[in-house]
Amino acid sequence: MRGISNPVNQAECGCVHAMDVYIQFPNGLKRPDISIFCQEPGEEEQDSALTIIPEAVIEVVSKGYEAKDLEIAPPFYLSQGVKDVIVFDPVTLLVLHVRKEKTQREISPVTIDLECGCTVSV
Repeated sequence: MRGISNPVNQAECGCVHAMDVYIQFPNGLKRPDISIFCQEPGEEEQDSALTIIPEAVIEVVSKGYEAKDLEIAPPFYLSQGVKDVIVFDPVTLLVLHVRKEKTQREISPVTIDLECGCTVSV
């Protein structure tokens, strides 16, 4: 993972990222590797699972969990309101970018523009 930024012309989203935080989605508790929000979670969110839905999530494929990370996680996150799901396999360098309307397969390094206006380099 190289970085997350917000181009100067996209001031609406702060592109705040959090690593390994629990998020209480409407249909279950999950812990994405990286979650991207437009604003910092409030103080009331700090002591328990976050309840705000991230704009995007990034999952890094773990050995033995390839099917979960590549096939199960993206549809779950999209069904919960996440706009962009990125799955990175550090072994093959595959970068899977999933949105409701399309799925793209890339090879790292790649830069991805998220719907919220943030840019991610994987």
